[in-house]
Amino acid sequence: MIDLDLLSYLETYITPERLKRFNEVLRERTNYITVAIEDVFQMHNTSAVIRSCDVFGIQNAHIIEDRFGQRLDKNIAMGAQKWVDIERYTTVESCIGNLRSDGYKIIATTPNNNSTLLEDFKLEDKVALFFGTEKEGLSPEVLEQADGYLKIPMCGFSESLNISVSAAIILYNLTLQLKRSKLPWRLTEGEILEKRFDWTKKSIKSIDEIVERYRIEN
Repeated sequence: MIDLDLLSYLETYITPERLKRFNEVLRERTNYITVAIEDVFQMHNTSAVIRSCDVFGIQNAHIIEDRFGQRLDKNIAMGAQKWVDIERYTTVESCIGNLRSDGYKIIATTPNNNSTLLEDFKLEDKVALFFGTEKEGLSPEVLEQADGYLKIPMCGFSESLNISVSAAIILYNLTLQLKRSKLPWRLTEGEILEKRFDWTKKSIKSIDEIVERYRIEN
């Protein structure tokens, strides 16, 4: 439960322009689509995907770090990790289990011939888009448990795109489709308040001291 009085107090420490920007961005944010990245070795690729999530309004991203550990490059993400909520997992099973419990359908992005072409993919339910490693793609575990498969149509000799490029193309197309639909894609009022509180705290230096002073005075 957000302390609205505290939120109002903290928002006096940021500029009206920044608060306005928060509200503008949050109006375009969604949890209807989320992204899961599995064991990507090149950390700049993971970071670039997170940046694309921010650019296209995806509020949550999930990173499975079974083999390569924590490799998010803050320089490539260019601060996007402050605005996108990142959840980390050590196994595919725990990630898929969590997403299913939240009502997501698991969609594997793969050039497999059985995959639906991006232009034919219709959003009807909440989806979690899984992206795999640069060379091997998604693990058999993800492919076996997926509810659907998605691919970008290609007409050249190359059979795949870099993961960060693939993610950007897919997110652009699906968020465009989503925002043109009648699906309930926007954040709830509670979710918006939660993010305003989180982003405001991240924007204030010495936040712990300021919150402590507020508690004492109130």
